[in-house]
Amino acid sequence: MDYVLELCGVSKTFGDVRAVDDLSLQVRRGEFLSLLGPSGCGKTTTLRMVAGFEKPSAGEVYLQGQPLGSTPPFKRHVNTVFQHYVLFPHMTVYENIAFGLHMKRLPKSDIQSRVTEVLKVVELTRYETRYPHQLSGGEQQRVGLARALVNEPAVLLLDEPLGALDLKVRKRMQLELKRIHREVGITFLYVTHDQEEALVLSDRIAVMNHGRLEQLDSVENIYLCPHSKYVSDFIGEINLFSGTLVASASSGMTLLTVEGDALNVDANEALAVGNDVEVAVRPEKIYLSTNPPHGENTFAGVVVDHAFLGPATKYFVQLDSGKEIMVLRQNHGAPGDRLLRPGERVALSWDRAWVKVFPRVR
Repeated sequence: MDYVLELCGVSKTFGDVRAVDDLSLQVRRGEFLSLLGPSGCGKTTTLRMVAGFEKPSAGEVYLQGQPLGSTPPFKRHVNTVFQHYVLFPHMTVYENIAFGLHMKRLPKSDIQSRVTEVLKVVELTRYETRYPHQLSGGEQQRVGLARALVNEPAVLLLDEPLGALDLKVRKRMQLELKRIHREVGITFLYVTHDQEEALVLSDRIAVMNHGRLEQLDSVENIYLCPHSKYVSDFIGEINLFSGTLVASASSGMTLLTVEGDALNVDANEALAVGNDVEVAVRPEKIYLSTNPPHGENTFAGVVVDHAFLGPATKYFVQLDSGKEIMVLRQNHGAPGDRLLRPGERVALSWDRAWVKVFPRVR
């Protein structure tokens, strides 16, 4: 496997605070990898150590197989794009993008060809004579991106670059970033706390928690096959059940929840009868019907509320045991489809394959 960036046992402490704790990960050449987690999880500190703005307290960062050690930021073959664009207000778009190349004293013809090419990539070819104050937020961010790309870094570091944009512009820029990454082929290391953004953009996601790596995996596996309750809960929405494994069979196991419901789950070699566990079920994996209940994991309840979301409706259902869960039901618009109202009796069911089981952490 061709890795362009490797972090080996990297830690960073600030006084008594361990911001990054023994972090090891490898970034493949040309991939889009996102560091995802809540504020304070260590993702930005990790990015700053790669950039050279922070020095690891322990461990080493390798770029293209070479240890960075005390290499200063300006000598590292990386570039960083921040949330705030930091464009020179007195320079045109062209001059802003060309600035780094002038500092490297490249020939004027090389500078012109590289700036012209990157302007095409970010789709700003008619904006080269404009000044930053004449651009929208999304256009300014494209200039910041172009200024980093024109240096042809081995890795482009992006620290929540879309965070300052409004929702519609941010979603449009997500697609633009994905297109640009595909066209230029440069490795992107992206920091975000936005789960949806990470899912849309990334080839792989590294979920971080209190400075440690919880899971590094493909987008699909992060969502569908989380390794921990934390990852399951942080990525998307879940229904969480707590209880004890009370029976098992060759085909699966049974969980007796604290509310008294019995859930069938797949067998898990790491768990045994008597173990206290928590299980997660995604709201979109639950089938909701007004017909009589049937199936393996089937429960009766009553609708207590709903939220119409356009393409789908989110229902809040209280099971007869008292447990309240969420169900996401697509609005297909088929004849006879209607919204279920609070107070209506319903049946819910799901396949055991969609139930993820985790040891209960006390």
